Amino acid sequence: MAEQDRNGRAAAAESSVPLLEKKADGVLYVEGCPGCAVDRRKAANPGIPYGTFIYVWTVTLCTALPISSLFPFLYFMIRDLHVAKRTEDIGFYAGFVGASFMFGRCLTSTLWGIAADRIGRKPVVVFGILSVVIFNTLFGLSVTYWMAIATRFLLGALNGLLGPMKAYAIEVCRPEHEPLALSLVSTAWGIGLIIGPALGGYLALPAEKYPNIFSPDSLFGRFPYFLPCLCTSVFAAIVLISCIWMPETLHKHKVSDDGNQSVEALEAHLIDPKEEVGQSNSSNTKKSLFKNWPLMSSIIVYCVFSFHDMAYTEVLIFYL
Repeated sequence: MAEQDRNGRAAAAESSVPLLEKKADGVLYVEGCPGCAVDRRKAANPGIPYGTFIYVWTVTLCTALPISSLFPFLYFMIRDLHVAKRTEDIGFYAGFVGASFMFGRCLTSTLWGIAADRIGRKPVVVFGILSVVIFNTLFGLSVTYWMAIATRFLLGALNGLLGPMKAYAIEVCRPEHEPLALSLVSTAWGIGLIIGPALGGYLALPAEKYPNIFSPDSLFGRFPYFLPCLCTSVFAAIVLISCIWMPETLHKHKVSDDGNQSVEALEAHLIDPKEEVGQSNSSNTKKSLFKNWPLMSSIIVYCVFSFHDMAYTEVLIFYL
């Protein structure tokens, strides 16, 4: 009787273990895991995943467009909101609107990275693009100064896509294609910072620039800064719909403690053999990240460069 109970418990334990498929190279895949499905496709297709790279490029472009699209018309927007008592104060109030986006992103970027590691890249991407559709549209409809600040803050706080997209770009391709994947992120980001201001400059104040097309009594006449925001939001909506077919890359299987299904075994194909020696000390490394000077020096340089880049972008428009 006791032996039957032990056999029953053993069978129940085996039934709770995820189904695995062992390949010739020793790599284990979990049935039903989206991350393992992507790894299978990478192993079967050694070429460049152009189809998946399209998602990387368009989502990054969708993230970059709202950042700088407002700067060509921000001066005139603050002027029309009548919040500045003197013309000399317009730059002061415009600075808060421009900074509110990055302030929101600064507060939540790490949290979005954690969420992407917990619930998956795709849900974070979908939510971030949805925030662009909603709050970028509302920013174009702003009728008060505080509405403009609130919508830009929420747009930045809820749109933490850049970090997860860099991780996603690496996960959807083989190691030899990772430099190309990251270059796509940088290229799309740069193109977005070019197209965004162009949209803002050409499409703001349409009733004044194109009176034959837009009437002063029309929607775009009453909200003169809505058209460039609407164009960005429409593009974001198209990208959002296309994300239905975007593959998830996060491994969602549960790992047992018996060692047969360790993380190292299940994801051995993601680890370079030269790096296996260092994996045993990974827990200690994570605890001393802030003491890792090469890492922290890279972060400091990146922060200084980003500060210079965004400061130049925001301040330049007031000198033109």
